[in-house]
Amino acid sequence: MNVELISVGTELLLGNIVNTNANYLSRKCAELGLSLYYQITVGDNKKRLVNVLKECYKRSDIIILTGGLGPTEDDITKETVAEVINRELVPDEESKKRIKAYFDFRNTSSDASGISANNWKQALKIEDSIVITNDNGTAPGYIVEVMDTAVLKKSTGKGKRIILLPGPPSEMIPMFEKSIFPYLKQLQDTVFVSKMVKICGIGESKAETQILDLIEGQSNPTIAPYAKSGEVHFRVTASAKDTEEANRMLEPLLDELKKRFGDHIYTMNEEETLEEVVVKLLHQKKLTLATAESCTGGLFTGRIVNVPGASDVLKEGYITYSNGSKMHLVGVKEETLEVYGAVSEQTAGEMAEGAAKAAGTDTAVAITGIAGPDGGTSLKPVGLVYVSCYVKGNVVIRECHFRGDRQKVRDQTVISALDLLRRNI
Repeated sequence: MNVELISVGTELLLGNIVNTNANYLSRKCAELGLSLYYQITVGDNKKRLVNVLKECYKRSDIIILTGGLGPTEDDITKETVAEVINRELVPDEESKKRIKAYFDFRNTSSDASGISANNWKQALKIEDSIVITNDNGTAPGYIVEVMDTAVLKKSTGKGKRIILLPGPPSEMIPMFEKSIFPYLKQLQDTVFVSKMVKICGIGESKAETQILDLIEGQSNPTIAPYAKSGEVHFRVTASAKDTEEANRMLEPLLDELKKRFGDHIYTMNEEETLEEVVVKLLHQKKLTLATAESCTGGLFTGRIVNVPGASDVLKEGYITYSNGSKMHLVGVKEETLEVYGAVSEQTAGEMAEGAAKAAGTDTAVAITGIAGPDGGTSLKPVGLVYVSCYVKGNVVIRECHFRGDRQKVRDQTVISALDLLRRNI
């Protein structure tokens, strides 16, 4: 089945907000095995939205709209869809109850009834639509099943499905996960099962070269590469009549990928991040962690702190940006800095060992480098970074050379440091 995404909102066209909904929905369509051929962004303009809907209706089986379901005058999605498919807007009693309960809870009063007329607009549904409950806001979503004759002048014998979801990701994503994903899944005759093989410590070109024969010879299952900053991901997907068969089809290919990439693979769980893997390993091995960061300025520590439960393993984080802080906070020798410089293998090693000693931890990660855009020399160019890892008396140091702007160098450095720690604990 062909799917099309329509993102509604002038703020998207102006670049005031990033369209993360489209990114999320694209991934979910791929997971469901749906063919996504078009994505369109349209402003809060009824005439243009009508034209877009009619065009989408000609070429797509499923149309998913996000945005424009709020209580204000420029929220026009529901009204415009109803007009295009020749249906009325009718009161929905359950939506009324939920809106009243929402405002009762917030103790909001904007007219005699306690709720403004604009908010009651959200209790109207498209005639004969399926209402999708919003547990995090007042705007429900809708699934509308229609025959193509509702818009087209002649019938192709196909039904169409139009799905309307609110724009805020905190509302849209839970609604999609809870209601829309299962609905779309049951429409499929074929089951699709995907695994995401996540790799770090090896570049995209080299990774693809190592499995080029598998990519060129693919049919079912398929392999699709995705490059991220400092990482390479491969989505492996099998289609079959049921989940069990699809998983059986995936096993030989996943085993082959494990054989070829070895410990470069850090997870096959799509939702799991590299920092989550590291924190989990520290938990499992009952190890504690300290950090000493120069050019990353706490970026590494922030990634660790993002993981729930990090407080059980992370004991101290030092920002050692200056030479003085390197000496006073983590005990780097003045002689080391004078002879080898702040950006050196020797300094990185002393930073890691000194951080562990100062914090009394089993492990430590230290980072020192030149993120740019200035500060580089012919001997120590911009992008040169030393990452070191201390684990129970042993120090491992990695010399890295990164390209890109200041932020890219820092981001890649953090990935390299997480990977180094993962491999040594």
